[in-house]
Amino acid sequence: MRIITGTGRGYRIETLSGEKTRPTAERVKEGVFSSIQFEIEGRQVLDLFAGSGQMGLEALSRGAAGCVFIDKDPDAIAVIRRNISGVAKRAENIQKNSQVFGIDALSYLANSEDNFDIVFIDPPYLSNLYTAVLEAVEPHMNPGGVIICETENDTELAENIGRFELFRVYSYGRRIRVWLYRFKGEQNEGDGV
Repeated sequence: MRIITGTGRGYRIETLSGEKTRPTAERVKEGVFSSIQFEIEGRQVLDLFAGSGQMGLEALSRGAAGCVFIDKDPDAIAVIRRNISGVAKRAENIQKNSQVFGIDALSYLANSEDNFDIVFIDPPYLSNLYTAVLEAVEPHMNPGGVIICETENDTELAENIGRFELFRVYSYGRRIRVWLYRFKGEQNEGDGV
């Protein structure tokens, strides 16, 4: 795996060995970033269940203003920190725009006051955390934001999560789905119409 484009382009991402984490496949990552490519620059990103940190690092490489990486596994946190340091050798803003927390995703969301524009959610497939995490992350989303959730192909998620509605579901082979939620917004907000 590597950073696809931007200031960190070409950097090879270190991942945990074994089956502790399931890194997002390269073609899935390419598809996700193609779908949001014009929405990244200057935005605040949250990478939940970050694993290696590759989704957040890709966003930072493409001009995101900042990224918070969350994973409760100490080994994953060590890998994320090494990846940030490695990418930072190519793009020094990566280090200063990254925050890494070794904490459970739901605990972080329950105690954080941070808000985000883009959130990547990729919990362990058999964890049954999808609904709880989607509901917990929604209050932390800025208007106009995007929530992206990776699941197994047979997982079903809600059409609406608070102020966000399902925009599209992408399938990758017979195993992976990516759910993209967008802010519902209010038409003509603020223009008196």
